[in-house]
Amino acid sequence: MDIEILGSGCSNCAKLEKVTKEGIAQLGIEAHVEKVEDMQKIMSYGVMSTPALVINGVVKLVGKVPNKVREIEILEKELNAK
Repeated sequence: MDIEILGSGCSNCAKLEKVTKEGIAQLGIEAHVEKVEDMQKIMSYGVMSTPALVINGVVKLVGKVPNKVREIEILEKELNAK
């Protein structure tokens, strides 16, 4: 699973990265997590509000930080979609 955390380095971006990594660890899945701070790339996804979560090239969450339970739901849904 390829995961991108889109954001300018704000505190919410760091929180999203943290909760995402915690969810990955709890589920025991393999994932590559990349922080993306390049505004051109962020805008290429059509994202105008950060932080944003992109999984396998698809924007899943914009402008907010989910709690750990919600993050795990998002990750599980993506796993089950395969």
